[in-house]
Amino acid sequence: MATQRDYYDILGVSKDASQAEIKKAYRKLSKKYHPDISDASDAEEKFKEITEAYEVLSDEQKRSQYDQFGHAGAQGGFGGFGGGQGSYQSYTGSDFEDIFSQFFGGGSSFGGFGGFSSGHARNPNAPRQGDDLQYTIDLSFKEAVFGVEKTIKYKREEECHVCNGKGAKPGTAAKRCQQCNGSGVVNQTRDTPFGRMQTQTTCPNCDGEGEVIEHKCDHCHGSGRETVTHTVKVNIPAGVDDGQSMRLADQGNAGYNRGPKGDLYVVFRVQESDIFDRRGADIYFEYPINFAQAALGDEVEIPTVHGKVKMKIPAGTQSGDNFRLRGKGVAKINSNSTGDQHVTVKVVTPKNLNDKQKEALRQFAEASGDNVTEEEQNFFEKLKNRFKD
Repeated sequence: MATQRDYYDILGVSKDASQAEIKKAYRKLSKKYHPDISDASDAEEKFKEITEAYEVLSDEQKRSQYDQFGHAGAQGGFGGFGGGQGSYQSYTGSDFEDIFSQFFGGGSSFGGFGGFSSGHARNPNAPRQGDDLQYTIDLSFKEAVFGVEKTIKYKREEECHVCNGKGAKPGTAAKRCQQCNGSGVVNQTRDTPFGRMQTQTTCPNCDGEGEVIEHKCDHCHGSGRETVTHTVKVNIPAGVDDGQSMRLADQGNAGYNRGPKGDLYVVFRVQESDIFDRRGADIYFEYPINFAQAALGDEVEIPTVHGKVKMKIPAGTQSGDNFRLRGKGVAKINSNSTGDQHVTVKVVTPKNLNDKQKEALRQFAEASGDNVTEEEQNFFEKLKNRFKD
């Protein structure tokens, strides 16, 4: 079995790191290895590892269990005992709660068989992060290739400016709920075939908040929050592609109980080009040439996203041949390299020939004699038939 890495090592913080340091490290690493942004082959695996470490270390209770019991403590189970023909697995934390909540609901404490217990009431007044938001930005083909700065406006929740997020009318304050004594939950005890069971449910008097507001703010009606139009500048890097997204930290909804704001995820919707076909960092382009250019060779000007460049067509070029213009593609995000432009030449057969052109082709066909290839012979046969018509 593979050994799990230490969560502190994953985030690159010390064991006595503060919550602010842990969050800062997580945001830095998640931005680096987010699968939608990173080109690393193991980005998705690293992102999951970073997220798992943060979920444990950002929760004081899970972090305490992890510091005492390691990964087993963070996951809610501590080993098992085996011997003889059978084995016994102890259930604690979320395992036990999952089993008994199916029958009784909510967190539970079990009085039979040694008094196992599980379920921990969250502190209703503890800071919580706000919700994340998503915003879609439309980009032209050129804006996506070279990057652009956009100013966007969107609706988000912020603390009520009248009551400063407290929900109570200015000059008043919320009071501790008498029914749950501020815990946000109420306990019920019942006898079951398994022993005495105690269940926890959300307090119906305060809806789990632990406090009751008697005089609500007239502006937010006691919610402590209001919806406002927020404006932010987005610096979009060169090379973004359709469907990709980027995270703007702290631009989401306001947190709860002075908790941090959520994040804003900006999703890009890129328009297609009329002449270029983009595939990742590479661009594909089809360029028509005439028979003389293909046979004798030529130097032509090819349009690219970076402007026109000269490209040599060697003598004997066939329709469908491909040429590469290195570095004339799209910048690769999180990299100093740039993609290429691939040019496919297409030999165009002339439709309307004047007399001099027809005579020149006849002389060419006669001079070629038996040296022409089967492909060339078929080409000239078509021309002869056209001349006869």
